[in-house]
Amino acid sequence: MNNKILLVILLASVAILAPNAFAEINVEIVLDNLKNPWEIEFAPDGKIFFTERDGKLWVIDNESILQLVAEFPASNTSEGGLLGLELDPDFENNQFLYLYQTYMDIPTHQNKVVRYTVNNNQLTDELILIDNIPGAIWHDGGRIKFGPDEMLYITTGDATNANLSQDPASVAGKILRINSDGTVPSDNPFNSPVFSYGHRNPQGLAWNENGILVSSEHGPSGERGYAHDEINVIERGKNYGWPTIVGDSNDIAYTNPILHSGDITWAPSGLLYYNSDKISEWKGKFLVATLRGEHVMVLDLDLENDVVNSAEKIFQGDYGRIRNLVQGPDGDVFMLTSNGNNDKILQISTLETVPLSVETSELPSTSNDYLVYVVIALVIGGILVVIWRKKS
Repeated sequence: MNNKILLVILLASVAILAPNAFAEINVEIVLDNLKNPWEIEFAPDGKIFFTERDGKLWVIDNESILQLVAEFPASNTSEGGLLGLELDPDFENNQFLYLYQTYMDIPTHQNKVVRYTVNNNQLTDELILIDNIPGAIWHDGGRIKFGPDEMLYITTGDATNANLSQDPASVAGKILRINSDGTVPSDNPFNSPVFSYGHRNPQGLAWNENGILVSSEHGPSGERGYAHDEINVIERGKNYGWPTIVGDSNDIAYTNPILHSGDITWAPSGLLYYNSDKISEWKGKFLVATLRGEHVMVLDLDLENDVVNSAEKIFQGDYGRIRNLVQGPDGDVFMLTSNGNNDKILQISTLETVPLSVETSELPSTSNDYLVYVVIALVIGGILVVIWRKKS
């Protein structure tokens, strides 16, 4: 039995508790009463931007006051919406902000990546960088990140049409790579935005200190078996197998994951490579947010030799579904929950750190605006019917 199989069995059977050193970690609530926050980013000037999947883009300004920047129409899907958020590497000078958005294009959904300029906490100068990314109620991908090469990488789902993942001509079920103006880099493998293919629904991207790209990806939920969530080392032009391969394969045409979950479902989402000394036990490790698994997985990966040195589960069941983890400027980790009601932004730090305190003069709402409008319409409709009957 090889080491990878042994590790999968270990992860499947035991939720490993954090070691004693983790007892010095402090977790504080920065914001609650949120609804499915998806991404959070830190600007050089101290502002903090974050998205909620139902269409809201927020900023915590330099004085720790929460403000609504923009609100987009809700996608009315289970997994799509206002998802990925990224700031330009030169944000301090150009104020460029990028968003991944799901929208209705009757009779289907589509996804797009749009660049805006932030001006006085408002969005201006909309520029669509890539559009017509196939969308659906499920499997919309949505993570966007600038790599060390200052190219914008984008994860896309298969939009519930698994065959699109194996089609290099489609941008669904892929990791895409574009320039910050939407053009295609000259060294992309297929003379298109496609960088790698054969993905089902990747939602995490992170690079280590040597520039090696790692991605987290959801395995099947019935259409090709179950589970087998993946952690993949992403290389230019490689085929990662979906839907032909689930888990490992001996076929050299496909690239195996460095780790998969076997018959246990993690539903991994955001991925962080932690490179600070602040929480020394995490330095040089990948932190994986899991939804169904309701834990954070701490992975020590030897990417030069394609080996998993260790894997530990922490926060098991403490906060429910976890969407993402982002390292702040001071080495703190900010964690987003995704339970759909009273979701939170949590700050993970050492005990001596003073947690961020946000003034919520404009509180996010967890109410379903769509239902409110339906109720109002029904009431107005009822009144009109009564009036009509009296007149008749």
